Amino acid sequence: MSQYVFKMPDLGEGTVDAEIVAWHTKPGDAVAEDQLIVEVMTDKAAVEVPAPVSGRVISITGTPGDKVAVGSPLIVFEVGEEGAPAAAPLSTAAPPPAAKPQPAAKPQPGAQPQASAEPQPAGEALPAAGALRPPPVARQGRVMASPANRRRAREAGIDLATVVGSGPGGRILRTDLEPAAVRPAAVRPAEAGPETSEIKVIGLRRLIAERMSEAKRNIPHFAYVEEVDVTELESLRLHLNVSRPADAGALSYLPLVVMALTRVLESFPQCNVLYDAARGVLVRHRAVHVGIATQTPDGLKVPVVRNAQALGLWEVAAEIRRLAERARSGKATRDELIGSTITVTSLGKLGGIASTPIINAPEVAIIGLNKAVERPVVLQGAVLVRRIMNLSSSFDHRFVDGYDAAAMIQALKDLLEHPAMIFIPKVKSK
Repeated sequence: MSQYVFKMPDLGEGTVDAEIVAWHTKPGDAVAEDQLIVEVMTDKAAVEVPAPVSGRVISITGTPGDKVAVGSPLIVFEVGEEGAPAAAPLSTAAPPPAAKPQPAAKPQPGAQPQASAEPQPAGEALPAAGALRPPPVARQGRVMASPANRRRAREAGIDLATVVGSGPGGRILRTDLEPAAVRPAAVRPAEAGPETSEIKVIGLRRLIAERMSEAKRNIPHFAYVEEVDVTELESLRLHLNVSRPADAGALSYLPLVVMALTRVLESFPQCNVLYDAARGVLVRHRAVHVGIATQTPDGLKVPVVRNAQALGLWEVAAEIRRLAERARSGKATRDELIGSTITVTSLGKLGGIASTPIINAPEVAIIGLNKAVERPVVLQGAVLVRRIMNLSSSFDHRFVDGYDAAAMIQALKDLLEHPAMIFIPKVKSK
């Protein structure tokens, strides 16, 4: 019988510490090698850490929200044939993966959450009305569940060890948590809760808060709002949706705006820039890597449409849809969440009249789409009903002058009001 001290691993890319997000074991528990023991978060990614050995937990370091330095003791095991009873074998149907980073967003502050339902994973069927599952029994070994479902279980006070998973290899799906949350009162008696509750700011929400504060504190924002007549754009969008490819989803304004933006940035390269504060250098990009602010169950993420200037409309639309789905399901890779050179945020039906989006540092510009509505306007001396949408933008005033910012938005407005121009090659002067 001996003790094994497991230290906070080096998670790469200059990481010096990691924040404890959630423990999945406690002192006294018997764990198997490769069983998930803790979720941690660095400034780059969320990481699930498995047990390096089989044994009994003697002690753990830190509680959710605490930071533990790389190389410092994280958890102490009692190991050995006499000191540690063998844990239950892991399911052979779905062997546990090694510690795998779940990317954290490079949060784009300033976008508001959209009121959209989270898509249900394929194959998850809701239980029949009134049907109750047999009482589950606690199990040992690794509990298979996504980080999002682990969070839901914590918030609902559900012990995942008592939930029967219906997914592959016994993986716990979102619908498996619903019956557990509505079990008879005899199991979880209802009690009058306190009038207030405290929620510790940890993990991705802490990272978003820190970066929003840093961007707002360090960047002098220049905000500019312009009204755009999108009547012709709406007509084009509806026509394209009628004749769209069989495997394509319905077009929103977002792909069309991204296409127009790539054209505009040819004339305003100073807005397709990243500021390297450590070196005091502006890095101007020829390629346009557009960040798409996406609300997810775990917070705001910004997946990136790379080389948007080289893609066609349907390719842009498909890539936005693919990246949004991966971000919401927690499957987006780190490479899909970094490297944007300018960000677009759409508030959809919640768009309101105007907004003041916060720049997604180290970028220098962000474009926000507000709600499009029909209203009467005066056009060539006549009162007509037109579809109007505001563009709300913010620029880093240290590097983008107000005149240039306004001129860029005016150029974007012109393309959106005459959308055929988006697809006509620009004539180069001799």
